[in-house]
Amino acid sequence: MNDGDVVTMSKRGQWVNRVIGGEELSESFRSREEAVEAGRSLALQLGSKHVVLESEETGVITDEGEASL
Repeated sequence: MNDGDVVTMSKRGQWVNRVIGGEELSESFRSREEAVEAGRSLALQLGSKHVVLESEETGVITDEGEASL
């Protein structure tokens, strides 16, 4: 992937759009469908490529600050 490409992926129970080399443009969404649609639109605006990394939805949003047992 190149700078400016948009990647849609699951991260800690949420779906996120990450812009390679432009983290300030990254966003998170509750559903895969919302994230894919927004990622596709953002990539079109940026004139870049959109990639969806497939992952199972867990339905659980976790906080990386949670203590692990």
